[in-house]
Amino acid sequence: MPVRALVVDASASTAVRRAEVPDPVPGPGQVLVDVSRVSLNYGDLNDARSGRIPMGAVLGSDAAGVVVRAAADGTGPAAGTRVVALTSGAFAERVAIDVGALAEVPKGLDLAQAVALPVAGLAALRSLRAAGLGPDKRVLVTGASGGVGRFAVQLAARAGAHVIASVGSTARGEGLAETGADEVLIGLEGLQKPVDVVIDSVGGPQLVAAWTLLAPGGSVQSVGWTSGEPAVFPPYATVGPAKSLTSFVIEGDTGADLAMLTELAAEGALTVEIGWQGSWDRFDEAAEALRGRRISGKAVLEVASGERHAPVPAPQDQVRPDGDARSR
Repeated sequence: MPVRALVVDASASTAVRRAEVPDPVPGPGQVLVDVSRVSLNYGDLNDARSGRIPMGAVLGSDAAGVVVRAAADGTGPAAGTRVVALTSGAFAERVAIDVGALAEVPKGLDLAQAVALPVAGLAALRSLRAAGLGPDKRVLVTGASGGVGRFAVQLAARAGAHVIASVGSTARGEGLAETGADEVLIGLEGLQKPVDVVIDSVGGPQLVAAWTLLAPGGSVQSVGWTSGEPAVFPPYATVGPAKSLTSFVIEGDTGADLAMLTELAAEGALTVEIGWQGSWDRFDEAAEALRGRRISGKAVLEVASGERHAPVPAPQDQVRPDGDARSR
């Protein structure tokens, strides 16, 4: 039976349309998940327009729902378990997901909150880790009002760092001080003392400016490029005491880090801000709001209402119309 999904279509206004795709067939180390919530990232919009995702392929990376078939090799969660995952082709009613790419959602944590964590939360956590976060560090987070930025501010503050949040307007800086920012700046205005770590999701001229503020031995982690503008470094800007500009991408199994993030969120130690929530039928509206920077935090799309997920039997357990069990 086909399932509904959001697929890439260059002819659509947002390069995405609703379609039916084949029901996924999980591999031995994969679970089958009925998806209830997905989270839209700025990178998803770029993927749809850039050609990185083929025409007709299912878009998306963040999914949350209920396992309806456990992995055939006995690994991973059992059927009926609520899970959240970072997986390709997430924007579908049903998805086959590697057991290493998901985590069980703790009791008390809503799936809408859980699904906001994979791309944004993992990017914040792992980029800070890669940059050498510590309690004695000065950390600058650009684009701090977005999904990655808000998580980075909180995680850096939890580690005891001095956190500087850079935003595009006063309104977009609301709530950041309460979540751990020691300073909230419009752009980089007024920032003169060097910083040890930069988590940059803006790119362009702001990336160049952040580089000039980096202390010797410091690290810029480039996790996004929402400005869409080129970064032009003046002559000799990269000559001098050693410091680094590092490209960033989430790689490898993510289950353990996702489990940590969901536990923090369930305990209230990590605040998940959802700035837009609605049916995936309103994808175009959410996409335009995200692209226009009218959303603080995350945009969450509802794939199904409630959790009405019946277990799906494995192929060897299915019964033919004549009543005989099918074996393979």
